[in-house]
Amino acid sequence: MDKLKGKGKEAVGKLTGDHRKEAEGKADQAKGRAKDAVDEVGDRAKGVKDSLRSDDDA
Repeated sequence: MDKLKGKGKEAVGKLTGDHRKEAEGKADQAKGRAKDAVDEVGDRAKGVKDSLRSDDDA
C-alpha cells in the first residue's frame, strides 16, 4: 500500500513541480519495499521452521 501511495505522491510532485511531495513519494515507496522485505524474511523463517519441524517428525 505504501508503494502505491508513494507512486501517486511522486507523480503529483513531478507534475506540479513540488519537490517535497516527490521526495515524500519516494520515501513512501522505500518504506513499502522495506515492509515487503521484512514480510519476506518472516515467510522464509516460517518455512525453515516448518521444514525443521517436519524433519523431526520423520
